Amino acid sequence: MTVAPHETMPTPAPVAGTWVRACPLDDLVVGRGVAVLGPAGEQAALFRMPAAETDREAVGRSRLYAIGNIDPFGRAAVLSRGLAGDHGGEPTVASPLGKQVFSLRTGVCLDDETVSVPSYGVRVVDRIVEVFVPA
Repeated sequence: MTVAPHETMPTPAPVAGTWVRACPLDDLVVGRGVAVLGPAGEQAALFRMPAAETDREAVGRSRLYAIGNIDPFGRAAVLSRGLAGDHGGEPTVASPLGKQVFSLRTGVCLDDETVSVPSYGVRVVDRIVEVFVPA
């Protein structure tokens, strides 16, 4: 039996940025969003959404997501005030302005896939939620 050599994929370069302390995890209401201000004035919309029973990475039976807070259609910082929901298993938020729906995982607009907002990393450290804002 011959075994082919294992090809290794190059390791992606780390992204420069800052983890921004947002708020205590317990202050976030499941199904609601809050705005987070980055070090250079960037805005993120942070959401705590219910997790599926099979989701092993969930934090306290919920999952955290962060996307850009600026609605690219209305050009206002409002996505954190949008209506959070689910579209076929995809966690989403609908803009309170034009009602366009954005994926909370990727930031892609489900109504027009050519439009998107940034998607940010989220972590919990000592029950404090932090959002990664790239430099």
